This record gives sequence, C-alpha cells and structure tokens, in this order.
Amino acid sequence: MSEVAQWFRGRSRVLFVHAHPDDETITTGGTLAALAEAGLEPLLITLTRGERGEVVPGPLQGLVQAHGLAVVRQNELKTALGMLGLERHVFLGVDPARAEDHPPTIYEDSGMAWADSVAGEAPRAVPAEDVGPDALTSVPAVEVLNDLLAGVYLSGAQGIVSYDDGGGYGHPDHVLAHRLSRAVATALGLPFWEIVSEPGDAVAQSDDEVEAHDITPWLDRKTAALRAYATQLTVDGDEIVHVGGQRQAIETIEQFRLRTLE
Repeated sequence: MSEVAQWFRGRSRVLFVHAHPDDETITTGGTLAALAEAGLEPLLITLTRGERGEVVPGPLQGLVQAHGLAVVRQNELKTALGMLGLERHVFLGVDPARAEDHPPTIYEDSGMAWADSVAGEAPRAVPAEDVGPDALTSVPAVEVLNDLLAGVYLSGAQGIVSYDDGGGYGHPDHVLAHRLSRAVATALGLPFWEIVSEPGDAVAQSDDEVEAHDITPWLDRKTAALRAYATQLTVDGDEIVHVGGQRQAIETIEQFRLRTLE
C-alpha cells in the first residue's frame, strides 16, 4: 500500500476524466482499484453514457432494445465500479459536475467516423455524421468546460488524469476530454497526467515523466469489472475482444505521463 501512496507523486484524491462507460476500466481499472483499496479516494467523472456504442451480438441486444443502451451502460458502469471498489463517481452535467444555477443536463456520445485523408495525411476521427445537438462535441465547449471545472473544484481533487492529445485511439470525445481536462488543470494549478497508450515498460524506462503502475495484485478486480461490460466486450483469457472483433491485451502495467501545463 505504501507504494501505491506514492503514485501520482504522492497526490491523493486524483480525479480521472473518461469519455464513456468502460473506458475507465480498460485503461485505468487496475490503478483505480489500487487507489481505492489504499483509501486514497480516487474520483471519476464520466462525460457521456456511451449511447452510440455497438452491442455484442446475442441475448443482450433484446435488453438494450427494451431499456435503451444508455440505461444498460449506466448499470454496467455501476457494477464495474463496485468491482473496482470506486465509490465517488458522477456524470458530467449532473451536480456537482454542473455549473452553479444550471439545471442538470445529459451530454451524449458523439459517435465516431473516419474523415478522408488530406494531402497524404492519415485519416482522422470525427463525430458521426448524424451526431445530435446534445452530443458532447456539439454543445458549446464553454458549457462543458464550466461543468468540468465545477466538478474538479468541488471534489477537492489534487490532480487530474485523462487521455493524451490524440484521445488514445482518436475518438472525438476522448480528444475533447483531453483538452477539457488539461484546461481545467491549468486553470486550477493542478498536475495533469495523460494515459500512455503504448503498452509495456519501454516508455517508462526512457521517460522520467512517466510512471508505470504494476496492477497485477488488482488484476482480478480489473478483469471482473471488464466482464460487467457485457454489451461492449468479451473477456477471453487475458484479452479483451471488442464488439468489432478487435483483440486487446488486458494490460497489467498502466502508465501515466505527467504533462507540463501551459
């Protein structure tokens, strides 16, 4: 436990900003479980309810049709956080992650499409073509920013964790989460760590600003939390099988890079 207390340079009450339910477990689940077990009160703000996610083929499709994907994914998130031992969570747009005197609101998943490449550049991810006005990337950015600012300030967070500037794999909601989180960290004078998307130890060994968390003691908790997301993925041994069939290792090393604020 003493080692965990030194993570994030000894800052307790670190706040994690994630775009959709399941993101928190896939990329930071072991770290969250370790911090929670050590009594360090990790905090989580989820920006959307993942309304545009695909659904794993099978019997759960009927459940989604009956109740709506947003409701099902909220329930999956609640179960996953129970597995991780995380008690402090809020959706963006809901008190306390809502600007003062503003009624609660729901920011929706923006979806993702690939734009055509320009002048030989790699294709880039953009919001879905039929994205609605309530999507995270459609509403005025200042509204979303003020909500996150309120949530971080009122939580008493001593540091913020979110994606890198590419959003990990490019999802527009992830990219915006990075920009918002970094802006709030700058405004409040808090350290900001970005999730390192490259697996393995190589990055940590070559970069003094990167800390690598061996989450092996909490791997069972992380795996159990992953299994809670049955509409979105399947756990196959030590791999995640995403709804599209993509396979991803369940990382036992979770890495975070401290970024200099501008």
